[in-house]
Amino acid sequence: MSKVAFLLANAFEDSEMKVPYDEVNKAGHDTDIIGLQQGEKLTGKNGEASYTADKAIADAKAADYDAVVIPGGSSPENLRLNEDVLKFVKEVNSAGKPIAAICHGPQILISAGLLKGRTITSYPPLQDDMVNAGAEFQDEEVVLDGNFITSRTPKDEPAFVRELLNVL
Repeated sequence: MSKVAFLLANAFEDSEMKVPYDEVNKAGHDTDIIGLQQGEKLTGKNGEASYTADKAIADAKAADYDAVVIPGGSSPENLRLNEDVLKFVKEVNSAGKPIAAICHGPQILISAGLLKGRTITSYPPLQDDMVNAGAEFQDEEVVLDGNFITSRTPKDEPAFVRELLNVL
């Protein structure tokens, strides 16, 4: 079974964390919630879900994980300027491991400089940001490009989770 890192900060989109996290665990994979500080309580923007960070990003090693999931909401905005987050995502990408990002999740991929020449989707109002970062934007429920799995919004979660579980 795979070991999956969920990158998370406060104000995440509740279902975009809960649904993939629950399904990955139900499928028997091992998960770690990685936040800015170990033990930090992280609450969804709608107050429907909360989690405690298992590890601090400063202590997380990309080599220990088989895949990364980046839920949306405001969480990516709260993580994208952290150098440890960017280093972690770049190392996961360099190893060719799956990176699954939904909604605002690809903002972290922009800040890590990973979108040039890639085809992705995201929350539709971020289309210009994705294109300006060098990506080809597709308005589809899920877009696969190499090791990237991207989706737009909570309504796309079934396709997002399906593709994530396929690569695990």
